[in-house]
Amino acid sequence: MTIDTAQSLPAGPRRSIELDSDEALRLLGSVSFGRIVFTRHALPTVRPVNHVLDDGDIIVRTHEGAALTARAGQAGGEGVVVAYEADAIDGDTHLGWSVVVTGYARLVTDSEELARYQALLNPWVHRTMDYAVRIRPDLITGVRLAADDESYGV
Repeated sequence: MTIDTAQSLPAGPRRSIELDSDEALRLLGSVSFGRIVFTRHALPTVRPVNHVLDDGDIIVRTHEGAALTARAGQAGGEGVVVAYEADAIDGDTHLGWSVVVTGYARLVTDSEELARYQALLNPWVHRTMDYAVRIRPDLITGVRLAADDESYGV
């Protein structure tokens, strides 16, 4: 593997600004793509998914054979612990934000809710997605990456 050193690195130092949970959720709701992290065979598993934010909960659609569908379907009580990460970071300037939500995931079982999520959230892959998973945030963290001379009202 070779590293392309011809690419210019962004100028200037960066600073990390912590976001409050409301701002973090607002930013997460402004994008449609993220990564869900859950355990499979006792190991961490990461899947890219699209999502919609609904009244503070993160909704993703899945299919019958998906590992996430199986894990969320086996969950008792509050659900299965997951992490969800979304970001918008410019590849050239390295400025932007990143949000991580840790919470509990459960299958959506109410048929009216499921139908509503199927209308709101179109899968990116050509596959039947008959299931939806709701993530109820328990811990919400986020950072904004800013140029050292920029100021953001956080």
